[in-house]
Amino acid sequence: MSILYATLASALFLGAVFVPLERAFAAREGRRLRDPSLRLDALFFLGQYVLWNGITFALLSWGQNALAETRLGAGWAPLAALPFAAQVGAAVLLGDVTVYFFHRACHRFAWLWRLHAVHHSAEHLDWLAAHREHPLDGLLTSLAGNLPAFLLGFRPAGIAPFLVFRGVWAVLVHANVRIPLGPFKWLLGAPELHHWHHARTPLTTHNFANLAPWIDVVFGTHHDPGPDAVYPLGADVPPRTYVGHLLAPLLPSTRAGHQQLIDVRGVGCAGGPVADLQRRA
Repeated sequence: MSILYATLASALFLGAVFVPLERAFAAREGRRLRDPSLRLDALFFLGQYVLWNGITFALLSWGQNALAETRLGAGWAPLAALPFAAQVGAAVLLGDVTVYFFHRACHRFAWLWRLHAVHHSAEHLDWLAAHREHPLDGLLTSLAGNLPAFLLGFRPAGIAPFLVFRGVWAVLVHANVRIPLGPFKWLLGAPELHHWHHARTPLTTHNFANLAPWIDVVFGTHHDPGPDAVYPLGADVPPRTYVGHLLAPLLPSTRAGHQQLIDVRGVGCAGGPVADLQRRA
């Protein structure tokens, strides 16, 4: 019962924050209540909060404890000698880097893309669509983000409020909003940056660091299309039910997410960074 209360509280909190924001600062036309995709994303939200998050946390906890009993999990002595704030910074920075490269791998390797394509199947982005994610994709992403902390002997439970803030910000970058964030978008991420990552292109090549865009700058994958750029969203994934989205990537016959070739060259910039996009193999 406590899980249901927590799910309801999360829905009320996120709705209270993002529904007014999306109405007051809408970047695109919003979805109507009768839109089937809205109901689908509501099921993803419920599945994530009622079931999959708990399983993910349990598996990560088990993995952390198992790793702690090995030489790899003993931690790094120089890090342990640092002030707590420095330990947090190191764990977060390294976690952001590992998530960045894992995210790039999801767009590079077919077996990972099959899972990740579920997230990119959303053709309308808003705070609810942020929860459209295959549970295995979510588990692997969480593992990538927490592995450096585990190897350094750092326990993320000590910074739970910070992690909650990051989780809410992850919803914001998917939200249907146009809000100027100034220099903060380089550190925390911004909707226009991540929405470009969801553009319907033959191959996604930009903005993999959802919550740390400076990493995209360092590795040459950053692109800011500007808040007023308009382009189609989504991947070429057949319409499916909630259960269909969960099962299809696991079936051998599935060919998920070969994105349609739509010309988005030059969107938001002169010459555009996607002029040489190649079709996904």
